[in-house]
Amino acid sequence: MFYKLSFLSALLITSTAVSAYEVASGGGTSVKKDGANAYSLPAGNLPMSKRLDFSVGNSFFRNPWVQAPASTDARDGVGPLFNTNGCQNCHIKDGRGHPPEKGDLHAVSMLVRLSIPAMTPEQKAAFIKDGVIPEPTYGGQLQDFALQDQTPEGQIKITYSDHLVTFKDGTVVTLRKPKLEITELGYGAMHPDTQFSARVAPPMIGLGLLESIPDETLQRWDDEQDRDGDGISGKTNKVWDVQANDFAIGRFGWKAGQPNLMQQNAAAFNGDVGLTSHLFPKENCTASQTLCDELPNGGNPEVSEKILNFVEFYSQHLAVPIRRNLDDPLVQKGQALFAKAGCESCHKTNVKTGEREGLPALSNQTIHPYTDMLLHDMGEGLADNRPEYLANGREWRTAPLWGIGYTEEVNGHTYFLHDGRARNLMEAVLWHGGEAENAKQTVLTFSQTERDALIAFLNSL
Repeated sequence: MFYKLSFLSALLITSTAVSAYEVASGGGTSVKKDGANAYSLPAGNLPMSKRLDFSVGNSFFRNPWVQAPASTDARDGVGPLFNTNGCQNCHIKDGRGHPPEKGDLHAVSMLVRLSIPAMTPEQKAAFIKDGVIPEPTYGGQLQDFALQDQTPEGQIKITYSDHLVTFKDGTVVTLRKPKLEITELGYGAMHPDTQFSARVAPPMIGLGLLESIPDETLQRWDDEQDRDGDGISGKTNKVWDVQANDFAIGRFGWKAGQPNLMQQNAAAFNGDVGLTSHLFPKENCTASQTLCDELPNGGNPEVSEKILNFVEFYSQHLAVPIRRNLDDPLVQKGQALFAKAGCESCHKTNVKTGEREGLPALSNQTIHPYTDMLLHDMGEGLADNRPEYLANGREWRTAPLWGIGYTEEVNGHTYFLHDGRARNLMEAVLWHGGEAENAKQTVLTFSQTERDALIAFLNSL
């Protein structure tokens, strides 16, 4: 069962001042729900008249697409090369993906981006608009599935080496550093300068609220030249908006490579599921892969504009669950330590959304996403050395932290960061470098009790 924010007044009254301020991380959209479905509920302030639209969008997000031709012609056309046949397979229960584990035959909720450096004048011109130069034979993303009797592009293999970090009190933590290998290439050798970036699927909660933060707010936070001298120099990405036929601020994806949820969803349908839309009308085969021309498709386009609209509405209105345990002194201590370490410089705690025409549930909400949506240099340890628009090979968008404490309940794991290398929240903290190096060094001075408090705070979100 879930509750509208207005029903949380008792919680707000009985909590501390800090709790009253932040219990509803998603403002009026927040819901009270524990367990495996904590990420899958409609915004608490979404009127009943709009919940059918949410449910229809959910059905197209959740249910699998099938090979064309099929009697279910609203859902046919998957592939012929793809990563999954349904969005929910990667965003499991609308939550976080994970890297392949021992015994997994496929990566499932991890994909690998591919590109090559822009060297020629033509490539440099294309990079400005497209953000990357796709690998010539395999394109911008490795597809590790194919239709029956067809050949996948390859398989993803991850191995790990140990990386030790020591706290001031002598406690040693063993981090795991991933090594990516692509095996069983189906269409010949890759370009020798191919750049790779492994990415797990991020949670779906609160995306409509992040889309609703005004451009002016993000531009005010932008501090590429570190004018205030605090060592934090976040910047907005500038990416191509297909519908607007112009550049816009990037908001979605691990490097903020998409400007809005409509384009993010359409790109995922195209790259992940192998489906065309009016935004991405070409199938995801390269010139070296003839099967897209040889095999039946699901129409032109395969994902109608109507379906895209339903999926957009669904992805905009997935609720952020409320915070928990805010009256716990350990949580309150951890929140103070989070601020002391300087984490709030990037994981911003308080922002207001703008007015969204036709989307009143998302409009004028005071929210606590714990992100500034900006790109930051995270150091060599997390670098993928693959640029994307203005994001260089060491830069990543600040990940929102709201709802992070529900990860294990929803997804049955605690793998974090862009490639899932961190096996728990403390490992994720200890991988921070670059602009976050000072914050990490502060955490390394924490006692065991302080470390426990910091993690208790993060788990309260």
